[in-house]
Amino acid sequence: MSITLQHGPTQAQSSLAARSFVLGYGVLAYFVFFGTFLYAAGFISQLIVPKTIDSGATTSTAHAFIVNLALMSLFAVQHSGMARRGFKKLFASVASPALERSTYVLLASLSLILLFWQWQPMTAVIWSIDTPTLAYAAVAGGFAGWLIVLYSSFLISHFELFGLTQVISHFVGRLAHPMMFRTPGRYGLIRHPIYLGFIVAFWSTPHMTLGHLFFAVVTTAYIFVGIWLEERDLVALFGDQYRHYREKVAMLIPGLF
Repeated sequence: MSITLQHGPTQAQSSLAARSFVLGYGVLAYFVFFGTFLYAAGFISQLIVPKTIDSGATTSTAHAFIVNLALMSLFAVQHSGMARRGFKKLFASVASPALERSTYVLLASLSLILLFWQWQPMTAVIWSIDTPTLAYAAVAGGFAGWLIVLYSSFLISHFELFGLTQVISHFVGRLAHPMMFRTPGRYGLIRHPIYLGFIVAFWSTPHMTLGHLFFAVVTTAYIFVGIWLEERDLVALFGDQYRHYREKVAMLIPGLF
């Protein structure tokens, strides 16, 4: 993500009750997202939360593989499908555009909650770091990844990214800003710092099991597919402005790719 995506100018013309519903819906969606985000950090790092990526009843590897792949595929289809411009236009034709981002965020969070709940552990050990200093460094690296995600989201308007700005603007009847292309902070070094943060968070662990490895591999592959889809939309939206940005700024690692 490298821009602030905002829908075209709209103004709330509906009743106070309708605008209050939209606002309440957006606030609920945001808090569901934020709770899911915090749980995801614990799920991957295996800290604090009751069910983690390696906890729960074990089944056969084949059964766990099928269930986990289905759960991750459900999230990928929802997450990528609803992010496309075609879906956004369709949504705007049947509901308030102010609800689109909140609905996207809410359904993505619910699909992740389902994944956490039904995830089948595969506990065969791929690697285990026994040296305390290195183990602590791996844990710290994982938390650094989550902080990169959160910090980068604030660089491009965190509350807009997760739908709050839209529902608040709708409630007060304020015109939405036109779509703008911006590259604040780390977006001047790499095009997708949020995705980089996720990759770091998913791979930085002192104890890598088969299930964790499967999750990290599939999500990393999905991130690259997501980047391709997102950049295709951004080129269609911003044309040469985004093409020049893509030529000058690395995708994930400065100076490499």
